[in-house]
Amino acid sequence: MSIKREVYLTATEAIEALLRSLVTYEQKYQMSSDEFYTKYLSGKLEDTRDFIEWAGDYQQYIELRKEIDANIKISA
Repeated sequence: MSIKREVYLTATEAIEALLRSLVTYEQKYQMSSDEFYTKYLSGKLEDTRDFIEWAGDYQQYIELRKEIDANIKISA
């Protein structure tokens, strides 16, 4: 099994890629990423490959948004 790694030049590129991934999962499983993540963390969902990857993408999205929001506050 190979690990897929993407390199993005900007935070905007990274967040756009994460959003595309999140939307794909949301459409496939008919729930928001926030709803999924809450259920996943509480153990209400199995540890399938999709769910593990979705959780990872959502965690990255949350961290990147925090970083972007902090940079905006600093710039303001």
